[in-house]
Amino acid sequence: MRALLRLAWASLWNRRFTAAVTIATISLSVLLLLGVERLRHEARNSFLSTVSGTDLIVGARAHPVQLMLYSVFHMGDATNNVSWTSHQEVAKRPEVAWTVPISLGDSHRGYRVVGTTTGFFEHIRTGDERPLAFASGAAFDGLYDAVIGAEVAQALGYGLGEEIILAHGTGSFIAQKHDDRPFTVVGVLERTGTPIDQSVHVSLEAIEAIHVNWRGGTRMGRAPDEIPPERLQPRSITAFFVGLESRMATFALQRAINEYRAEPLTAVLPGVALQQLWSMLGVVERALLLTAACVVAAGLLGMLAALLGTLSERRREMAILRALGAGPATVSLLLLLEAVLLTVVGLLLGLLLLHAGSALAAPAIERSTGIALALGWPAASEWRLMGLVLGAGSLIGLVPALLTYRRSLADGMMVRQ
Repeated sequence: MRALLRLAWASLWNRRFTAAVTIATISLSVLLLLGVERLRHEARNSFLSTVSGTDLIVGARAHPVQLMLYSVFHMGDATNNVSWTSHQEVAKRPEVAWTVPISLGDSHRGYRVVGTTTGFFEHIRTGDERPLAFASGAAFDGLYDAVIGAEVAQALGYGLGEEIILAHGTGSFIAQKHDDRPFTVVGVLERTGTPIDQSVHVSLEAIEAIHVNWRGGTRMGRAPDEIPPERLQPRSITAFFVGLESRMATFALQRAINEYRAEPLTAVLPGVALQQLWSMLGVVERALLLTAACVVAAGLLGMLAALLGTLSERRREMAILRALGAGPATVSLLLLLEAVLLTVVGLLLGLLLLHAGSALAAPAIERSTGIALALGWPAASEWRLMGLVLGAGSLIGLVPALLTYRRSLADGMMVRQ
């Protein structure tokens, strides 16, 4: 077998230009396949860890996916608000360690405004339990202070000290602006790859202050310069995040909130709801993977075309091998080994290109999307894909091997006019 391997390698080296083109085609298709799989895997992990360290998310009665969409991804609107009293009742329970309320409904130049507390920057985690960090500045302290996400800062060119005007509502056309109460940017968050990057964060009291003298979405007059503290106490919020003293109490508290009689509430486990939401997007990742698989199939078919194209030229070579004592099975095995060698070298080169590309592009991808590409050994799913490619390459190699097996020695020695 070792001698046959050397012979197969020597045969490929004798046709090195054709072999190099075939290997390049296979390696690039493998690079695309494994690249899509790695991005899919890391994007899924990043998506499922959009919120980490939070045990429950509570909002008005709604489907868990809908609650996640508006509270975490800031997509759509809540069916109803949660009263501040209900939030306080949950926050006072002994099993609750902390709560972070959020209030949505305003925007700034197309970016969502999130009314919250400073606890948002202390307790909310992303990725693998990573805390929020400030690229510059600090959390809001004054009534009209604002903290912006990395995407907002980059897209709008904002920095510390910038004055911004919030608008009432989240539609594309917004006529009502809170221009009598400008905010000052006091903090810019580092990029997280989550909707936090595309948000403007202000205090709950600020949300109340800019809506003084507003009725039914319309401003009835300028808000007073001095607003009594009791007017700044929120009466309702959109949702709130809950962290528990012990996760053993998660299901009991979830059941208690879902059965809360004062008002209809829904408490969801972020991980479960995110998994449901990702499964709804599964058709997209399957389409990407199928596209990459088709590219690999095209590369392997190119290898088949290259091998079949040389069969007529190699009839005399095969006949000489038969005359030297090689049986038809041996000659066929030689063709099969050539196909396997081309596939293996293409796989190794594709894997090498993947690691090199990941190492070079990982910092830029993490800065722009928050997705951290793994640079270690291939994941189990990548090994399975490489095994499938190797198996497909071997099957492709059976075609010229079987054709060679059927050709007789006389056909190989025949001189064609």
